[in-house]
Amino acid sequence: MPNYFYTAKSFDGQTKTGTIFAKDVQQLASSLKNENMLLVKAVSEEDRKKHAFSFSLPSFGISATEKIMMTRNLWVMFGAGLSLVKIFSILSAQAKKQKTKDMMLDINVRLNKGEGFSDSLTKYPKVFNDFFLSMVKIGEESGTLESVFEILSTHMDRDHELKSKIRGALIYPCIILIVMGGIGAVVSTFVLPKFSAFLLGMNIPLPIYTRILIWLGAFSQHYWYVIMLMPFLLGYLFFLAMKTHSGRWARDTFLIKFPLLSPFIKKANSAIIIRSLSSLNASGISLVRSLEITSATVGNIYFKNALNQSIEKVKKGDKLSSALRSHQNIFPFGAIDMMEVGEETGKTSVVLKKLSEFYEQEVLEETKNFSVVIEPILLVFLGLVVAFFAISVIEPMYSSLKSI
Repeated sequence: MPNYFYTAKSFDGQTKTGTIFAKDVQQLASSLKNENMLLVKAVSEEDRKKHAFSFSLPSFGISATEKIMMTRNLWVMFGAGLSLVKIFSILSAQAKKQKTKDMMLDINVRLNKGEGFSDSLTKYPKVFNDFFLSMVKIGEESGTLESVFEILSTHMDRDHELKSKIRGALIYPCIILIVMGGIGAVVSTFVLPKFSAFLLGMNIPLPIYTRILIWLGAFSQHYWYVIMLMPFLLGYLFFLAMKTHSGRWARDTFLIKFPLLSPFIKKANSAIIIRSLSSLNASGISLVRSLEITSATVGNIYFKNALNQSIEKVKKGDKLSSALRSHQNIFPFGAIDMMEVGEETGKTSVVLKKLSEFYEQEVLEETKNFSVVIEPILLVFLGLVVAFFAISVIEPMYSSLKSI
């Protein structure tokens, strides 16, 4: 059993911290409740070590980690028998960011006025998306908020872990490319001009690639500020392009067609989509509404189109597997067939959950191997760049010596 570092409050307002072994957070909350203590925060020893040396960039909104912790606390506190008003009063007191505290207090005020829970959350669409709101609304109407909070907590935790692993796998190649670009800028600005003066002084015909290198050195020396600003300009242009339909289409087409990335992209998107459908289905939300919510949250334009087209087919009476069959080329092999098995056996929710766990594990395994695969490719690319520089400089020198 994991060892948890916890913060709890007694019913008379006293705060207590410590460590305790428990099977999970729910068991920890129950044991503290028996001691007339209310669990406020719990972090396992493993998670604490994992984040001991981690850092994050400044956030101007409410981070994914904060949302996960809030949902987890909602599940634990609601299960402990606290009212939503009391829960948000505690959450606002423990919030560190002023923006988060203000939001919690506002929700608390709305609940005190008798406003519905889901209606209170709709005032913050940037924090609570359609997926979250639909789940809460169903739980509110059916009286199953505790189980909804549990499903949401698990879903958000797995979704965040999957996306974090993917981002982590991309950090290494990005750092290598940034370092290569920095070295290239230094060489172009300070080293190439000296070589170009030497090569031009030899008064021999220069190959085209050597002339390109000389031009690049001269340009870098005279317009060094353009080289410095180029990465920021390209980043801004890319950001603007991603705001357009054609830009997103070009990006997603490359990702889904490129052989090295295609299986990874298909499994990652499928895992997110299938887990969303599984969670929504388990909460009793209709299939059509589940597809609409999932379509609104998915980023890849190919998967979004597949879901949107399947909505119309499902409305006409088709099963989910039949509706997605025409798009089976973007889903991993066997995914749609497994959905069909779930529909035929009446265990769609169970099958979707198993499928999402399987593809999530596949993606996590592939992210571990991503750096191993990308490293030799980057080394080959670096070797080609070095070879270009070497040939451009050495060949004219060799030709001059040969003529002598």
